[in-house]
Amino acid sequence: MNKKIILCPNAGRDIGLEVTRKVDDLLKALHRQTVICPVFDDDSDDIPQGFAPARFEDELNSAELIITFGGDGTILRAARLAAHSGVPILGVNLGGKGFMSELEVADIGLIASAVSGDYKLERRMMLDIDLLRDGETVCSDFALNDVVVSGVIKVIDLTLYGDGQKISQFSGDGAVIATPTGSTAYSMAAGGPIVEPTAHNIIITPICAHVLEAKPFVLDPDRRVSVEIGHKKPSPAYLSTDGCEPVSIQSGDIINVRKSEKYTYFARLSSRSFYTMVSEKLGVGEKP
Repeated sequence: MNKKIILCPNAGRDIGLEVTRKVDDLLKALHRQTVICPVFDDDSDDIPQGFAPARFEDELNSAELIITFGGDGTILRAARLAAHSGVPILGVNLGGKGFMSELEVADIGLIASAVSGDYKLERRMMLDIDLLRDGETVCSDFALNDVVVSGVIKVIDLTLYGDGQKISQFSGDGAVIATPTGSTAYSMAAGGPIVEPTAHNIIITPICAHVLEAKPFVLDPDRRVSVEIGHKKPSPAYLSTDGCEPVSIQSGDIINVRKSEKYTYFARLSSRSFYTMVSEKLGVGEKP
């Protein structure tokens, strides 16, 4: 049975699925089987006539490649759905910075090389997250980018641990626990370091901490990170993984984060270095 190529458009970014349509035509000219699978539930209503969208989960087992059309959020959504499959993702950037995307719209002709297998497979680590309340696990999830613990209105009191040893304790807006892939997202905006995405590390970045001693940490990937929500400032707070629907958390809750056994795979076509890409995306060296 011939393997399919899953096309995952973000209908809010690819208006009228114009770019998706061009890639679909390109692939059909190469005699490759394609299927359109929106990854956001509310996108199905925006799919133009002429396309017959299918459920991503139904097509994954027969897929050899996933191509997304949107921003990093579209890739994150596809990565969550494909985390157990090992099917690589190739991103076409229709969003903002697009740190995870391999191609811009002008580069879509390179997709012909990808479907012939002429690409480098890049493996990215993920995180597993457990939310404990009174010693019981009430929520479990996983993330490619990050897990965010944040107050809703006021600051919250946090204690961070690595393998049971205290790393930091502070009041502030929260903390980001990120993978190297997520180091260029919220973690970077909060003052965290940029880490090569193929590295294996766990990055802890405080958000607007009220003590100068609260600094970012880059940890060994085998550390078990715990975040304890304190009682000193019992403000409403939430937990969010990869920007998904937030989960309410409360004083006394513990969030455990560790390296996952799951991985996300990316198809890489360009010889452009990560450092060059960061300079381009962040405008380093541009004239004012």
